[in-house]
Amino acid sequence: MSTGELLSIDPQELQFPFELRKQISCSLNLSNKTHSYVAFKVKTTNPEKYCVRPNTGVVLPASTGNVIAVTMQAQKEAPPDMQCKDKFLLQSVVASPGTAAKDITPEMFNKESGNRVEECKLRVVYLAPPQPPSPVQEGSEEGSSSTASVSDNGSLNASEFTSVPRAHVKQHQPQHNSSDARSRISKLAEEKNAAIQQNKSLQQELELLRRKARKGHTGIPLMYVILVGLIGVILGYLLKRT
Repeated sequence: MSTGELLSIDPQELQFPFELRKQISCSLNLSNKTHSYVAFKVKTTNPEKYCVRPNTGVVLPASTGNVIAVTMQAQKEAPPDMQCKDKFLLQSVVASPGTAAKDITPEMFNKESGNRVEECKLRVVYLAPPQPPSPVQEGSEEGSSSTASVSDNGSLNASEFTSVPRAHVKQHQPQHNSSDARSRISKLAEEKNAAIQQNKSLQQELELLRRKARKGHTGIPLMYVILVGLIGVILGYLLKRT
């Protein structure tokens, strides 16, 4: 805290957590040590870089908690070694009772006019912004914590146990289905081939009977016709199943 005869200023330097392309603000707290009205004015060596609100004002007698907000404009590049040469000057002077901020004039802070002006110089300090936690450290902590949980509990969660068997079931089901389908197809193919062979043999017997009938000029016996028709029905039923 910087202490003069008129005002107490806290802190003694303007500290900005420096970040590129971002406006940064800090504040000054003024306390009036007298029983008089005190007018103040803030100046800086780099007015285009900073915005001060309020840059002039009046501190009431014995009052505290008067805040001055100082905002640094967004910077495109960092200074070498994070050192800043900018400075601020806070001037204060005893004012007439009832003086308001609108009544403050530059002449009030003119020493050549015989005014007793108190001055306090403040330097600017750039602070490194808080660093986020390292992702590597987080990963190592997570890894260590997960390992500890397994070793402490002695077993994994139930969901982790059941997830592996489910994956295996999904892999084995297609194999069982394919083997069953292959066996059925093979069985049906065998039945179809047997039915085709039996049909051919029946056709050969029927043709033989027809030839014998032509030679003997006699009609085909009724039993043969019934037998051939019955066999044809059976074969048709078997072929439909395939």
